[in-house]
Amino acid sequence: MKSEVFDLLVIGAGPAGSFAAEHLARAGKRVALFDGRPPREAKACGGGVTTKALKAWPHLLKAAGRSIEQVEMYSPNGRRIHLQLAEPFAIYSRRHFDSYLRRRAQEAGAQVFAGRVSVQNEKATGGVWTVKGKNGERWSGRVLVAADGANSHVAKRLAGALPPSEMEVAFGYRAPLPKDERDAVTVIAFLPHWSGYAWAFPRLDHLSFGIATTQNNFDHKSLDALLWSFMTSYYTAGDGRIELSWTEKEQDGMSERRAEVEAKLRLSVERYAARIPGLSVETWEKRRAAGKDWALLGDAAGFADPVTGEGIYYALRSAELFAEAYLRGDVSSYEKSWRADFGDELRRAAKMRDRFYGTFLGAPFTERMIQFAHCHRGIRNVLGELIAGEQGYIDLKSKLARRAFLPL
Repeated sequence: MKSEVFDLLVIGAGPAGSFAAEHLARAGKRVALFDGRPPREAKACGGGVTTKALKAWPHLLKAAGRSIEQVEMYSPNGRRIHLQLAEPFAIYSRRHFDSYLRRRAQEAGAQVFAGRVSVQNEKATGGVWTVKGKNGERWSGRVLVAADGANSHVAKRLAGALPPSEMEVAFGYRAPLPKDERDAVTVIAFLPHWSGYAWAFPRLDHLSFGIATTQNNFDHKSLDALLWSFMTSYYTAGDGRIELSWTEKEQDGMSERRAEVEAKLRLSVERYAARIPGLSVETWEKRRAAGKDWALLGDAAGFADPVTGEGIYYALRSAELFAEAYLRGDVSSYEKSWRADFGDELRRAAKMRDRFYGTFLGAPFTERMIQFAHCHRGIRNVLGELIAGEQGYIDLKSKLARRAFLPL
């Protein structure tokens, strides 16, 4: 079977792969974009797109999403704080968001192929990469781009496998929106005795509930029980105030109303799960994301915030930086570009992860953070900026210290 030759083979049609394919196709390059995700199967993701991303790429606002201006945040002990964001971020269905970006790539001239592909072990004559479809189809390209997520087999081959300690797990349920639109509040709740958090993100046609935590500490039975408690609390909340019931004793005393809500939910929810990279400082320093004729983008490169798991901004920015490097005629320069652009930010987040989910003054840091935010308007503002993606980790400590002394 004859192999068609492209300038680039992009494996993975999520945000990173589609965005890179669009940029390069608009520049006149022949791009093959491979979408290996089954039809209608969305990636397990909260779908939050930060204010920072929306400012960088305003056209994202054309995708069908929900603008978020307020967030309810809960500490591990259930302490609540309401955050009014200075600038909104957006929450998207990943089905709609990914389809929007893939369609833009196709309209720009990229050729999109459905189905999973595998990379041949050896390059073909002339040094080109070859990928093969399950029915024997073959495509060849001078540059290979892996944008197929944290489980990327191509990334394992080119940059090495990541240990379980550098992976996080996200799982959850897609559930119906409340009957009253005003009850569809956005919630982030830090977990008791676990590194990570639960979320409730309202989208246009459903709610996304989920938990993100480290893979090393993952215990599905216990965490699933926590998530169901969180979900039933959400639907039975009064005036948008969720009464969290994290402990087993509290869960055993679940009210009849909450038990009824759970029974109905179990008939209508759709479960999802995925892995998210959470790289250590040492890995950030030594793992490469590019060579002379290959590159890793987004989650395949490990580009996700080790504290929050947020990766859409880094997926899009890595795609943009790679496209610029390719068009300069030096693919390997992408390595220097991403490190100069956001590498320090991710390294800083990796350093902060253990402290962020550790203890401070005899309590979880997240507990103290929300406790202090109740007392200091400046800290509340920084938290809002952190959620919106406007506040990075590099100067977070100094800014929190400065804001703590603003007038109440």
